Amino acid sequence: MALKREIQGVVLQKAGDKTATILVERRVMHPRYRKFVKRFKKYMIHDEKNETKAGDTVVAIECRPLSARKSFRLKTILATGVE
Repeated sequence: MALKREIQGVVLQKAGDKTATILVERRVMHPRYRKFVKRFKKYMIHDEKNETKAGDTVVAIECRPLSARKSFRLKTILATGVE
């Protein structure tokens, strides 16, 4: 069995029932300028119990495709947001 990827990000919005959109930031070195730059990507994650809110910091784990754009499910909530 292959290792499951884990991503950590901030919940941007609740997108429908049992779905949240998170923003994941990663830092990569620029190939020419040798400076670290931020790269962002949005993921849809499956939130079975609808327990996340906008602003929460969460960890999601890879799973089978649950829809056309959802292939991660909520693992834990690390910190709650301001709202």
